[in-house]
Amino acid sequence: MPKNPNGGSTTPPDLPASAVDGDTAAPPESGNPGGRRSGSTSSSASSSGDTRAADTVASSADGESAPHSNGHAGGSGHAIGARKKQFVIAPRHQTEALQTLGFQPLQFDALEQALRNSNDIEVVDKVGPRSVLSALSDGSGSSQGVLVARMTEQKAAALHQQGQGRLLVERDQHLALMDPSLRLPAMVTGVTPTNGGGPVLNAVISVVGKDGAPQANAEVSLFGSMLPASGVTDANGRVTLSLFGETPDTVRGLYVKPKADYWSFYQSDPDISSDEPNVVALRALSDWPALAGFPRQRCYGWGQKAMRLDQLPGNYRGQGVKIAIIDSGAATSHDNLHGIRAGFDVLNKKTNPDGWNQDTLGHGTHCAGVIAAADIASGIRGFAPDAEVHACKLFPGGQVSQLIDALEYCIDKQIDVVNLSLGGAEVSEALEQQIIRAKRAGVACIVAAGNSGGPVQYPASSPNVLAVSAIGKLDEFPADSYHAQTLDANVDANGYFTAKFSCFGPQVGVCAPGVAITSCVPPNNFAAWDGTSMATPHVTGLAALTMAHHPDFQTAQYQARGPERVERLFQIIRASAHRVSLGDQSRTGFGLPDVLLAVGLQSQAARPAMQPQQMMGPMVAPLVAPMIAPLMATPMMAQAPVYDPFAFDVARTHLGNFGMQWPHLHVGQFPIPKPYNPIMW
Repeated sequence: MPKNPNGGSTTPPDLPASAVDGDTAAPPESGNPGGRRSGSTSSSASSSGDTRAADTVASSADGESAPHSNGHAGGSGHAIGARKKQFVIAPRHQTEALQTLGFQPLQFDALEQALRNSNDIEVVDKVGPRSVLSALSDGSGSSQGVLVARMTEQKAAALHQQGQGRLLVERDQHLALMDPSLRLPAMVTGVTPTNGGGPVLNAVISVVGKDGAPQANAEVSLFGSMLPASGVTDANGRVTLSLFGETPDTVRGLYVKPKADYWSFYQSDPDISSDEPNVVALRALSDWPALAGFPRQRCYGWGQKAMRLDQLPGNYRGQGVKIAIIDSGAATSHDNLHGIRAGFDVLNKKTNPDGWNQDTLGHGTHCAGVIAAADIASGIRGFAPDAEVHACKLFPGGQVSQLIDALEYCIDKQIDVVNLSLGGAEVSEALEQQIIRAKRAGVACIVAAGNSGGPVQYPASSPNVLAVSAIGKLDEFPADSYHAQTLDANVDANGYFTAKFSCFGPQVGVCAPGVAITSCVPPNNFAAWDGTSMATPHVTGLAALTMAHHPDFQTAQYQARGPERVERLFQIIRASAHRVSLGDQSRTGFGLPDVLLAVGLQSQAARPAMQPQQMMGPMVAPLVAPMIAPLMATPMMAQAPVYDPFAFDVARTHLGNFGMQWPHLHVGQFPIPKPYNPIMW
């Protein structure tokens, strides 16, 4: 290798010398012939390559001129141009390959200071270890945290380029809760009717409950052949919707989602009148036979019974386990959730970090009910009512940087199991590094697969988490409810089916009940919702019971926090599962976990064999039972409900499509990533 013309090491310099002075980034400023921005930090000849890299990255980004907008204000008003965006900036974990090339770890503190000195870059937050204990909890002590900064895309690109593979610069993408879309996109087109042309259908929808009581705040949607119309009912239970370019004969669907305590309603090809109010009479949750007397009388949800929680001895309650629910908060005003006493409002951590018990969306409260609703005389019973639950508020509006912050909270508080009923549109390597760090600290992340009906979304596609898909069951919801729209053709002899909205792929670990799941909503009510968001808490609750009561976790080997403990937990959950539905395994993974097997009270061999009519819907049983009874008598079919998880290709499950999308980062291995755009334009 030729000698460095500036003297010093013969290893490749951290950055081009011209970039150190900013010559290649921007023309010299007036009064500054050297081209260096006034106030920027420069390096001397004796400075280390690490500091030089930090200075160069910042000066290059700061010197980049903003693009000229081709919009014109015409002398007045605001000219439209690209706004600054929020980015996550983190040091890429050092790899053997980078060390071989002579690259040294980036001095992140120096980079932070240089960015804070920049006029055009605003550092809005820094997320890092909360204590010495959390810094050392993963055994590496190497976490330098991440920066969150606002800048232009051009500056972000320059920052990433000058980092030479040692720096991650990613768009701080917004995350979404894993609820299925209720807009039926297949039913509408993107055509916008021309103003003043064509018909307009004005319809008044009146939503009532028991004894004709008006239902306020119910979501109502009308679907035609073009754009849908949606609204929320007023105090009188009414809403007026207008469909442009439609007539009563072209309306294709009416959907009503009540705020609480009632079943949803869906009618295809509804008979809509434009001359008088259209009345929708909802049925109460308690009118359903399985929920008779609810909520005055306590009950188990159908999903909990499908996983045999109702057969678990009363002293198995998740004692000693810490669970975190990273979601929209948890309404402790609910009678079933008074036991939740800890949390962290990530969204408002600087102004109101204790606002985690205010849940405007109800989503986190619903998840919390499935996981840990108190075992009292009314409402529902959660999987682990005696576990210590922490509610981390991330929604509405959560972003990747805030999820990293929430996971930092989990590491610091030594959380055992984390429920993540959320996802993003893109993979984040910065988030993956934090998930790995959490796993090394003994934090098990259980993640919703997604509700797009397509491939598994991130972070469920990570090999370092357990991804959960959703299934439903016949006769657990009214035929005129929206839940019926989730049904697909993969219905097995016991009435289980893969939910139409659920994401699929080789990354799916297990499936769980995610259709018509009744749980808590604020302030002290109940609602039946769908989604992989609802399936994931079933597995999180089961995981808490497993960690609290399975004999393996009473031994020194698995009491110690670490990745082996997390992997053993995932292995036990997968081994407890059995096949359900007629769908392929990419939709259900190892199958539906069983509580009694997961806590070690039974083995797979002792699990009762399923009968064709057992829990089968009355519509299906008479038709299907005669056909499957002879087959169930054969040895092959008799073994069908019992699935041997160790025959499944775990490596392919974890790394199949994931490795195609981005580097398969996992514990103990950090290769140089395959080419992809980390800035995620």
